[in-house]
Amino acid sequence: MEHEMEKLVGTSEEEDDEEMEMEVKEEDDEDEDEEGKKIRKSTAMISGNQFEYQQQQQQQQQIQEQMGGSGGVRRFRPKEEKERTKLRERHRRAITARILAGLRRHGNYNLRVRADINDVISALAREAGWTVLPDGTTFPSRSQVLSLSLSLSMWRTRSFGVIFVFCYRTPENFSAHVKKTQMGILSVQLFQSARPVATPSSAAVTSSSSQMMPAQTPPVSLRGISSGYRSSAEYRPCRMKGVFVPSSTPYDGSSAARSRSTSMAGDRAERTENSPLIVSCMDTVDNKQVVDISPKFQERDFSGTPYVPVYVMLPLGVINLKCELVDPDGLLKQLRILKSVNVDGVMVDCWWGIVEAHAPQEYNWNGYKRLFQIVRELKLKLQVVMSFHECGGNVGDDVCIPLPHWVAEIGRSNPHIFFTDGEGRRNPECLSWGIDKERVLRGRTAVEVYFDYMRSFRVEFDEFFEDGIISEIEVGLGPCGELRYPSYPVKHGWRYPGIGEFQCYDQYFLKSLRKAAETRGHSFWARGPDNAGVYNSQPHETGFFCDGGDYDSYYGRFFLNWYSQVLVDHGDRVLSLAKLAFEGTCIAAKLSGIHWWYKTASHAAELTAGFYNPCNRDGYASIAAMLKKHEAALNFTCVELRTLDQHEDFPEALADPEGLVWQVLNAAWDVCIPVASENALPCHDREGYNKILENAKPMNDPDGRHLSAFTYLRLSPLLMEGQNFVEFERFVKRMHGEAVLDLQL
Repeated sequence: MEHEMEKLVGTSEEEDDEEMEMEVKEEDDEDEDEEGKKIRKSTAMISGNQFEYQQQQQQQQQIQEQMGGSGGVRRFRPKEEKERTKLRERHRRAITARILAGLRRHGNYNLRVRADINDVISALAREAGWTVLPDGTTFPSRSQVLSLSLSLSMWRTRSFGVIFVFCYRTPENFSAHVKKTQMGILSVQLFQSARPVATPSSAAVTSSSSQMMPAQTPPVSLRGISSGYRSSAEYRPCRMKGVFVPSSTPYDGSSAARSRSTSMAGDRAERTENSPLIVSCMDTVDNKQVVDISPKFQERDFSGTPYVPVYVMLPLGVINLKCELVDPDGLLKQLRILKSVNVDGVMVDCWWGIVEAHAPQEYNWNGYKRLFQIVRELKLKLQVVMSFHECGGNVGDDVCIPLPHWVAEIGRSNPHIFFTDGEGRRNPECLSWGIDKERVLRGRTAVEVYFDYMRSFRVEFDEFFEDGIISEIEVGLGPCGELRYPSYPVKHGWRYPGIGEFQCYDQYFLKSLRKAAETRGHSFWARGPDNAGVYNSQPHETGFFCDGGDYDSYYGRFFLNWYSQVLVDHGDRVLSLAKLAFEGTCIAAKLSGIHWWYKTASHAAELTAGFYNPCNRDGYASIAAMLKKHEAALNFTCVELRTLDQHEDFPEALADPEGLVWQVLNAAWDVCIPVASENALPCHDREGYNKILENAKPMNDPDGRHLSAFTYLRLSPLLMEGQNFVEFERFVKRMHGEAVLDLQL
């Protein structure tokens, strides 16, 4: 078998050599010595025929005499042959140009304008997880991917079954189809899949004789341009069809990892069946074949690294609508458990819709007082969120807390106080930024309402500030407390990974847009884009966000500059008052991690959310500069998400959470402001925790930069159960720079 493979490989190499010899050579001098080589090759092949051999020798001698005895060999090709060769070369180049254009447009490969076939091969190799050096040297990025073969290292028969131990030695993807033969012996058929895909889950394993190499750090572009280089060379695990696999528990690493990325749309749960089986055992039990998996993967040792405080976010409904603490005894028990594993503190939302529910400037803080006392008794710290938005209708919301009743009454008579999309649909999740300076809230502007609320809190809980129990105030600046437009509301039909819609069509926003257009001298620009699609559109389906679309036109740049500047100005106004109200206490603002469509040129989902961050512009630098002005910290989400996981579950989304996180963290660190973070979706598996740790403490950072704090989303019975809490305790130790005993090296 091996001999046949060698013959096959040798044949293909010879064919490649012959094809390369047919490349166009515009100058005949480049053909010198080639004819001699071909003649000598043909001479050796016919050595059995002496007469033909002598004829070849005579022909070669005649050609050399024609060349004047110079020793070189020149081929005299007819003019027609040269023309045919040139036509073939033009045809080949035309095909190459179309391939390059397609890869640039649809695959987002970062290919130079005059790219050649070497650039294409390099990009595809990196897409498959290989490392390609500038000199062309190419090799797999993992030590276990060594050759193009599947070696069977051990097998034995038990109860008419067979145990296989497989060592995969290929960077490609294989699906294993295992079936039981009549003799009870398993036959394995391998089918090579077309492309590499996402990172395996935490159940990924290696053979006992090989260990995984550290993942290489890709050159992440801070402009959002994808280089085609993947952060790790990991591939889709094989699918064992026709094999009985014990159903995974809800706390399995693999299923938990899948649930993080699939919960956005609530589908594709079937992907959890793909369990990586690099070292696997198969037995027959009750006429069923059982797969036994032993997880093992490499982890970084964080012992001795900087201490990063860990907070846990309390449940959304810990305070009810009457401002009463719900189940104080149960909460006390859970907080004591958190304290036992050295959690630093907790985060809690102070809901505007609860505290100032019934009348302006009538505040009820009773439930929060009881909660804060429990936290102080346990010697925990507090991060408090000034939540000026409603709760309910978003991913992870399990309670409904509307805006204050008196605000809703104003909204019924003046719906323009809420964000509005191009179809005129209102979003009562939070107040429009257009009324920041408009006295439409019973004689007060929106920022005055926010300031009065924050000042009341500061006075009411003065003792907790003085004792240092309250360590940080996070100021809500938009939907979900984040500084962004509500561009992707689920209540209006949005589903991941839709691009969302612009939210600037209330009368106050349109007034601001008209003023900006008149100042620019183009009053006809006082309108929103009419070709930006709908909530669930994709960028290439719109005239505004497609490659070369109107987003980069004169009008598009004007509109996006205005739209994003309104966001920055809103944050500037509210944080200036927050700094005044909470003088001496750290304040923070939260940014959402909108990572879908990050690998496209326009970054459409970010644009509709107010982040002017296309591939040729850094949209987060201006936000970081604004936060620096107020000495505010940046809290960023989605640090647990992996790009390859997203690519597996939603390849059409062209998401890149890792690239986005790296860009935002560097934008903040460049202006020297503290950066905290939290997970975007529930996380209970080791793989997710390891990703958080990597972002919290970047390896080999010359400046030793790291997160100032991390907040875990969120406290729940699921977190407190069995293995989930063991993994969480282990994660806390590593965030604190402590050693753990079960480190996988």
